[in-house]
Amino acid sequence: MIGWALTFLIVAIVAGVLGFTGIAGVAAEIAKIIFVVFLILLVISLVAGALRGRPPL
Repeated sequence: MIGWALTFLIVAIVAGVLGFTGIAGVAAEIAKIIFVVFLILLVISLVAGALRGRPPL
C-alpha cells in the first residue's frame, strides 16, 4: 500500500513539474489518502500485535 502512495506521489510531482495542475492535484490527493490509510493500518497492526504479546516488527 505504501508503494501505491509513493507511485501517486511521483506522478503528482512529475505532473506538477510539467504544469498539469488538475492531474497533479488529483494524484497528490490520492497519495495522501492512501498514505493515511497505510498509517492507520500500521497502528492497528502494532496495537493488535502488542495485545497478543508479540514484539513489534
